[in-house]
Amino acid sequence: MLNKTLKERVFHSILFEVVANVLIALMLAAILAVPVTQSAVLAALSAVTAMLWNVIFNRLFDAVQIRMGFRRSLPVRILHAVLFEAGLLAVLIPVTAWWFTVSLLKAFMLQIALVAFFLPYTVVFNYVYDFFRFHWVCRSRGAER
Repeated sequence: MLNKTLKERVFHSILFEVVANVLIALMLAAILAVPVTQSAVLAALSAVTAMLWNVIFNRLFDAVQIRMGFRRSLPVRILHAVLFEAGLLAVLIPVTAWWFTVSLLKAFMLQIALVAFFLPYTVVFNYVYDFFRFHWVCRSRGAER
């Protein structure tokens, strides 16, 4: 079941981001008592920033790895994840504070909550996606026979 096409991988990524952004926009609107449109803009901005930072950070990390010659062991992967999130937070905390006119501390807490949201969200989203994909693929293969 791992033979996913590029088209499906793109669909999976877009669906992942759309569902996450809708959930985040609704949660932020409820928590901060702001209009959903205001929280949706920040959610979308955060997603775009994360995608751009992903490209930039991973290119830099790859260059450091080539220069220093280390392997991606578990400790290095943990460091990679921590540095990625720290860099993303460094950008998003001031943006969040400005957008919602809240203190940097409150913006920090909001961003930490979003990081905490994504771990279980990623697990649940991928489990549900794979469940439906498995049943759709099995049904499609049965129709081909």
